[in-house]
Amino acid sequence: MGGGVGGLGLIAIVLIGWMLGVDVTPLLGGLTGDGGAGQGQAHEPTAADERAAQFVSVTLADTEDVWSRIFIEQVDARYEPAELVLFKGATQSACGGASAVTGPFYCPVDERIYLDTGFFTTLEQRLGAGGDFAAAYVVAHEVAHHVQQELGILAEANRTRARMNEADSNAVSVRIELQADCYSGIWARAAEAQFGSIEPGDIAEAMNAARRIGDDALQRGSGGAVRPETFTHGTSDQREAWFARGYESGDIVACDTFGTDRL
Repeated sequence: MGGGVGGLGLIAIVLIGWMLGVDVTPLLGGLTGDGGAGQGQAHEPTAADERAAQFVSVTLADTEDVWSRIFIEQVDARYEPAELVLFKGATQSACGGASAVTGPFYCPVDERIYLDTGFFTTLEQRLGAGGDFAAAYVVAHEVAHHVQQELGILAEANRTRARMNEADSNAVSVRIELQADCYSGIWARAAEAQFGSIEPGDIAEAMNAARRIGDDALQRGSGGAVRPETFTHGTSDQREAWFARGYESGDIVACDTFGTDRL
């Protein structure tokens, strides 16, 4: 059994991926010197990696069930789920390199979500957003970008951004991200109704996570000045408010960040 991973650990991670649509091969195959998947030193999955794989797999499966139903009910279309790639350290995506530094992201080119297994630790210990539902919000937010892609919103917004200067492009990026927060709220409301899995305090955890990763909060946390012209994701207040709008309405139409002058 190659790659330095053996026994039940390998079986558990591979089965999780095979059953629930998470690609965990970057955890098993090692990395090349330039950060791409290859035949370099292997990274043996830890118990924390296995817990992360199981958690995101279950969350991803929930998003698939929820969005499949919402697409049928609200847009009369079929939802094609995204694939989530778990990696440790660094890997390559069709949109470029992915690492712990880049954070979780959605690549519309290959329609995959990339998530470093160590991000949940960063979220809790460095950003102050602990709890299972805070982590679920992160997964749901990236899935929401895939929902935007499925609806044709993301591709159109990115075409528009390509014709703009940096400041205007950033402003469009903020609208993309706030809509994804709103869609995350829709998912939370639907998951609560469909699975009964929301516990007291869960929504507060998600709202706290949204606040902690606002552009203004991150810039203050890094010791720098707050520069609104550089924002790409929205302020803490905006991110929390748009998540709340999605959660309260459950309606895709209510998440039209591109059709309002007040974010």
